[in-house]
Amino acid sequence: MRPNNNNNKLQYNSRSFSFWSSSSFFVLLLVILPLIVISVFVFALGPNIASPTLSPLLQWQVRFWGYSFSSLASSSVLESSTPPASSSNIVNGSSSGFFVANESIQLHSNESDEEVRTETVKKYNKLERVEASLVRARSSIREAALVRNLTSVHQDPDYVPRGPIYRNANAFHRSYLLMEKLFKIYVYEEGEPPMFHDGPCKSIYSTEGRFIHEMERSNTYKTKDPEKALVYFLPFSVVMMVEHLYVPGAHEINAIGHSIVDYISIISHKYPFWNRSLGADHFMLSCHDWGPRSSSSVPHLFRNSIRVLCNANTSEGFNPVKDASLPEINLLTGEVTGLIGGPSPSRRSILAFFAGRLHGHIRHLLLDNWKNKDQDVQVYDKLPNNVSYNSMLRKSKFCLCPSGYEVASPRVVEAIYSECVPVLISDSYVPPFSDVLNWNAFSVQIDVKDIPKIKEVLTGISQRQYLRMQRRVKQVQRHFVANQSLKRFDVFHMTVHSVWLRRLNIHIRDFERPS
Repeated sequence: MRPNNNNNKLQYNSRSFSFWSSSSFFVLLLVILPLIVISVFVFALGPNIASPTLSPLLQWQVRFWGYSFSSLASSSVLESSTPPASSSNIVNGSSSGFFVANESIQLHSNESDEEVRTETVKKYNKLERVEASLVRARSSIREAALVRNLTSVHQDPDYVPRGPIYRNANAFHRSYLLMEKLFKIYVYEEGEPPMFHDGPCKSIYSTEGRFIHEMERSNTYKTKDPEKALVYFLPFSVVMMVEHLYVPGAHEINAIGHSIVDYISIISHKYPFWNRSLGADHFMLSCHDWGPRSSSSVPHLFRNSIRVLCNANTSEGFNPVKDASLPEINLLTGEVTGLIGGPSPSRRSILAFFAGRLHGHIRHLLLDNWKNKDQDVQVYDKLPNNVSYNSMLRKSKFCLCPSGYEVASPRVVEAIYSECVPVLISDSYVPPFSDVLNWNAFSVQIDVKDIPKIKEVLTGISQRQYLRMQRRVKQVQRHFVANQSLKRFDVFHMTVHSVWLRRLNIHIRDFERPS
């Protein structure tokens, strides 16, 4: 327990008069003062061993092109959030079952003091160099954010961000280029397929599987040296865990949670990096509805780590300051061939369209209000046998994207692929890449309470404004394409960029080990 310094001070002062008045003080001073000087000199030359723990995460107030992660509607500077864990929790390990004191730097009794000092300084400098590179990156992005042009001033052979689909095109482009130059990700090798290092690539959860596969096979950002990494990827697939561990009909998913607990326990004992930051520079990725719930099995994973989730629901703990929204893409064949593109606006005769099962209360409201009610707003729970879903998307000006059981819906990306303006109908949903993209420029967002007013809202958009939005949908499309061969600015790179931004927003440093 930490001593009460205030009480000590009071006790000391209450006795101070008699002590200072004593003639023996001067004799003691002559004896003790040289010993103090010698002790300080020896201590300064002795080994300076860094603590295996870190200070609490220091939130950096980074101005990301006028956007606050904490609120889509805000344009203020990023607010500094309360650190997720106190330093006493780190030292005591009371809030984490995985912190093991004095294990992040292994010292052997036969090592000399000089060897210990050299190893410690080397580890400390690596972390400091990593953080110094992020300080420079933050400063560079702040500088770029001052340019309010709609077009980036940076040269790029592939693509130059421009237009109102971006919150700040120049800042995004500068950030993206710095990511390509600096960002390194270490993928933990522990774990065996199919629940680790694997995932589905031909289903509604394809975004999860595709990302895991790209991280395994691509060296674009991957590093084999964990000391050089800025973030650490936890390569488990919640989808595969559900497939292999969940008992159909059961009302609990404890087996999935236990697997994640065991995995964090393994990597936190084998490596120093989880304990060093309490997981804040680690990230997981899941497109399954149970992704958020599964992450709660490890408190630090839920509260501290970067969680890249399709189910980006702020009412269920999704925190845009540290978590990233992942687009849900339904690739039945594993490819986007035949899914991208659509006719010109003049050939789109349907005002608004939706077809989907009655999952959740929002869809019930939608069908109750619009099914078989209006030829302009065509809503189905099941399409007629002779009608193609993709053809209906391509005939429509606006595509309705209501939430189902969970907030995310693959219909958002389906609309973008079909060059149909998406209409988001949800509660508490954070759209993908919202820290970079200005969704108001290329989509319509309708509150659940306004479902009866859908036609009124959409017909209130002028033809000129609709044409602008439709052009912007075509422009933003590149950021959602799941390419077989990666292309710059595609959905994989945009997902990595979301993680990069959140790593920029924290600073990790060592405490000095107490004597």
